[in-house]
Amino acid sequence: MPDAIAQLLHSAAATLQTAGVDTPDHDAKLLLAHAADLSLRDIDMLMLMGRALPESFAPAAYDAMIARRAAREPLQYIVGTAPFRYLEVEVGPGVFIPRPETEIVMQAGLDWLAENGIRNPRVVDLCAGSGIIGLSVASEVPTSEVWAVELSETTYAWTDRNRTKIASEFPGVGERYHLILGDATAPETLRELDGTIDLVITNPPYVPESEIPEQPEVRDHDPELALYGGSADGLHIPERIIDRVVSLLRDGGALVMEHDVSQGPALCDYALTHGFGEARTGDDLTGRPRYLFAEKR
Repeated sequence: MPDAIAQLLHSAAATLQTAGVDTPDHDAKLLLAHAADLSLRDIDMLMLMGRALPESFAPAAYDAMIARRAAREPLQYIVGTAPFRYLEVEVGPGVFIPRPETEIVMQAGLDWLAENGIRNPRVVDLCAGSGIIGLSVASEVPTSEVWAVELSETTYAWTDRNRTKIASEFPGVGERYHLILGDATAPETLRELDGTIDLVITNPPYVPESEIPEQPEVRDHDPELALYGGSADGLHIPERIIDRVVSLLRDGGALVMEHDVSQGPALCDYALTHGFGEARTGDDLTGRPRYLFAEKR
């Protein structure tokens, strides 16, 4: 029947809305496309032309996906992937889901490289998570060499999986992207690179421990190790990152670090008193103070 898909989506979206999902219509359609092995555009075309879903579509599998989303499991975990800039990486339990604001943070780093005419940049991604920052640099700047550090063995497995995936899509990435299992704040981690790095881009754990996220998708599913900054104000780990980065960078090198909207002034002050000659706060697309930019002088 011509309205079958629309009715299916309406019912699924109603279930998600009742469960408190922020984008019920979008999520219902995306999960339907995933269950039917189609694109969102394919779903729209079938609805426009009054056609049915392919015979391979299994309603029970779709119902199971909607039930998982209604239980507030992250959408990205259910479909198994997450987009970031020009990449799509694999995600699941044990890895932090990429956020759109991190794309702005990374762009600030790439802009700095371009403005300074650095043609063969040496870049470090600390607290790599799914690998999106370092892998994006390696794929978008084909003359770069990138080192990425991840502490959690569980998360490292996801980073390594994405390294293999992106390396198969972008020739050369596999040779220029180096993944290390270790503590990003430890002096011995990447010690051999001290004083040679042009740019560090990092999204470390920074959520204040006094501010537990309200969204179940974040509170119950993002790894705590990737979420909380190690103190009530969330500054402990970001400050340790600054301490490590000032040794990694060459003179004139730069740090771009994502942070909580409440942490800008404190992190600028810390950077200026711990080896950086310039420090400022950058905003995300909504105008919120989202990242530290600091240059070593």
